[in-house]
This record gives sequence, C-alpha cells and structure tokens, in this order.
Amino acid sequence: MDIRPNHTIYINNINDKVKKEEMQRSLYALFSQFGQIVDIVAMKTMRMRGQAFVVFKELAAATNALRQLQGFPFYNKPMRIQYAKTDSEVIAKGSTSPPHSGSAQVADNLPNYILFLNNLPEETNEMMLSMLFNQFPGFKEVRLVPGKHDISFVEFESENQAGVAKDALQGFRITATCAMKITYAKK
Repeated sequence: MDIRPNHTIYINNINDKVKKEEMQRSLYALFSQFGQIVDIVAMKTMRMRGQAFVVFKELAAATNALRQLQGFPFYNKPMRIQYAKTDSEVIAKGSTSPPHSGSAQVADNLPNYILFLNNLPEETNEMMLSMLFNQFPGFKEVRLVPGKHDISFVEFESENQAGVAKDALQGFRITATCAMKITYAKK
C-alpha cells in the first residue's frame, strides 16, 4: 500500500553519531531550500535513532524535497525518505503554531508587527537574521542593537505576518547553545 503525499516527510538511515541539535540545524539548512519548514522532529531515543520528520508548510515542497534528496549522502549515509503515514499535529490542526501547553509558553506582550529577539549568540549579524526571516511574507527589516549582541528587532508589515514568523522560528537554534526567544516588541 502506497502512502499518500503528505506535508510531512519521514527520513531514516541518518547517521546516529550526530548530535540532535546539529542534526536538526543541518536538516533545516538542507531542506529549507525546498520551501518553508514548520517543524523538524528528531529524537535520540533507542527506537527513534537515525530517524527524523520534516514538516513543510506546502505539500509541493515536501514532494520536491523527497524527490531531490532521496539517497542524498547526509553525514556520509544515504538518506531514505518517504511521506510520513499521518499528517503532523501542526498541519492537522491547520495552524502553523506548534501545540503548546499553557505553562511552557513564553510570556508575551500584545501582538505587534515588530518582534523582539533575545538569547542570540555572539556571532549573530544582520545578514544571518535577514536570511532566516526573509523567507516569511511581509518581512521588512532587522535592527540590531549597538553594543548588545544578544538582542535584535525584526519588523514585518503586519501583526499577523510577524506572528507566523514568531511561531515558526520560536526556539530556533542559530548555534548549538542558543535557542532564540521571540516575543512581540512592547508597544
């Protein structure tokens, strides 16, 4: 029985010597050329080693990635890719914000078209953040704060567009140790 096309692709035969954070970053870098990624799930439990799920916003992106990267030597092992058997929770709910339990949510301000980023690594520059955020519609500009390397502002055309980027990149790791925290800037 063939698995129907899906926003989520399932990858196995991944080199399990690679650290989870590094693997997620590398998968993001490799797969984001095909389209916007909503989520990447990689687990290091015994049963799930060497496997990952990549959730795309667009079905076409998932299909292209699956065709183009089938057998791609990722950390010296050819990836095996197929559609996941079921849609990811994120897609099934029809929202691009990952499911949160109330307690884990980052305390946030009222929606705003300007996002406030903190916990950024020292080597962050305007170019890196622009490349990360310009994949989202409505992106206008990145503003670094002189003398403070760990914070930045990102401006969008509307609150909704800012919200989509905020949900998609919340906790994104620019480096292995720094998970970016994103909130709406105070009005």
